[in-house]
Amino acid sequence: MVSTNAYADVDAMKYANTITLDELRDQLYFYASDEMEGRYTGSPGQKKAVEYLKSLYEKMGVAGGNLDGTYFQTVPGSYFNKPDLTSENVLGFIKGTEKPEEVLVISAHLDHIGTKNGVVFNGADDDGSGTIALIEIAEAFKKAAQDGYGPKRSILFLHVTGEEIGLYGSKYYSEHPVYEMENTIANLNIDMIGRIDPKREAKTDYIYLIGSDMLSQDLHDISEMANEKYMKLDLDYTYNGKDDPNRFYYRSDHYNFAKNDVPVIFYFNGTHEDYHRAGDTADKIEYELYQKRTQLVFVTAWELANSENRPTLK
Repeated sequence: MVSTNAYADVDAMKYANTITLDELRDQLYFYASDEMEGRYTGSPGQKKAVEYLKSLYEKMGVAGGNLDGTYFQTVPGSYFNKPDLTSENVLGFIKGTEKPEEVLVISAHLDHIGTKNGVVFNGADDDGSGTIALIEIAEAFKKAAQDGYGPKRSILFLHVTGEEIGLYGSKYYSEHPVYEMENTIANLNIDMIGRIDPKREAKTDYIYLIGSDMLSQDLHDISEMANEKYMKLDLDYTYNGKDDPNRFYYRSDHYNFAKNDVPVIFYFNGTHEDYHRAGDTADKIEYELYQKRTQLVFVTAWELANSENRPTLK
């Protein structure tokens, strides 16, 4: 695939640079605060979380992603074996200017594991980092659209619930898609991008990518091109394999898109000592690296949304 920016005279970094340290930090500190009670699926804290996300989309003027313009896709408790609870995916949407029927989905899971023995598990990295990154990416695209550079293809900003208990929110969306899966050109999934894997010897500007070449060489190539053109991060493919013993390819929400032949990229910083522990708090996020990783997802999405052709399957 030859990727051509629909707006060759526009520097995507102008909009990537609206993704600021201050906004990432301020929003993540609130989203991963004790007030959200660990965001367990269906809990009062998770309900607060989705209302907060909805309020941010409303404030920036990004429409709801349902066909009627609303923001919540209700996932019944019976779907995740808790009939006394319900939960919600949160959907934001920017309609494409030239190929609106083709949709790029950028996703992150909004839930975490709740509280244990009165201790809140805040989930700042997992996946507060992806959740707030998605908000900032949406805001950058909205600003571009306000300047007359709306994305050529539509973009769905999909915050899914129930990831920690079995990828239920993304599975529900894949089985009840608002936009047909065959018209979904790719899924960029962000799950833990705020910390550093201790296996990395130096604090280099890296990110693990998983899945980029599994279904589409085109997607992999445009990802590499966008990074080289704009960000020059170290794209690490250590865990990019179906035979990876950690099975990361199967463990986040992109997998429910891949199962439906949608090309995917999973952005991931690796695990660390606070993974699924009470120490996963906002003060431990590497904010400058977090910002660069978020900007990488944005510029990759920019290229995908505005390229001449959608990624083809292998």
